[in-house]
Amino acid sequence: MKRILLLGGVTEALAIARTLGPEHIYSLAGIGRVPTDLQCQVRVGGYGGAEGLAQFILDEGVELLLDATHPYAAQISQNAATAARASAIPCWALRRLAWQPQAGDDWREVGDWSELIEALKPFKRPLFTLGREPLQHLHEIPPEQFWTLRALDAYPGNERCEVIGARGPFLIDDERELFERRQIDVLISKNSGSTATEPKLEVARERGVPVLVLKRPVLPGVDRELLSCKETLAALAEFLQ
Repeated sequence: MKRILLLGGVTEALAIARTLGPEHIYSLAGIGRVPTDLQCQVRVGGYGGAEGLAQFILDEGVELLLDATHPYAAQISQNAATAARASAIPCWALRRLAWQPQAGDDWREVGDWSELIEALKPFKRPLFTLGREPLQHLHEIPPEQFWTLRALDAYPGNERCEVIGARGPFLIDDERELFERRQIDVLISKNSGSTATEPKLEVARERGVPVLVLKRPVLPGVDRELLSCKETLAALAEFLQ
């Protein structure tokens, strides 16, 4: 019986995990909710880098590593590719297509945090949708700015930042209400390619709000790249025959 190790992170990973039987393993970093209704095994936590992951693959008799982590989880993806190579098993990756700007969009790509802060200077009411990273910089908020920060869970903010805990999918009417109530004048986003979080881009387009897009990291080469959940499920079904 062939055994798959699925590294989760994106929404599609859970849909894939729901199709896997008890011989397979769904691995999560431990951020966010851990599903309890799956037939497959669920493992939570890290491995100790590529070497630890390779040892786990050998110990557990894994025959295929499927990387379905977030497009910005570059280190995990690198560890996965390295570990699979060291273990002499194939590494596949589910890699969503990036969003593309449409007519009426004002997208400005930034490479890192310092570029982002520089690009933010003309604005007063930014909405951050980068996860937890901005929490490390709350002490840097200029006095003329008020940040709204949306993450999976609520965290303490300060007098110039409110943190909203919310999980997608997000409805466009709710996003419209958020932009209006907070008077958002710039959106900061990763280019995740997820349909669950895309409505914020539609609202930014409607309101003429610029979007600062954090550049996608370069991910390692793998044996097979898959672009959708449907394509991945079909490939897995063929592999397991």
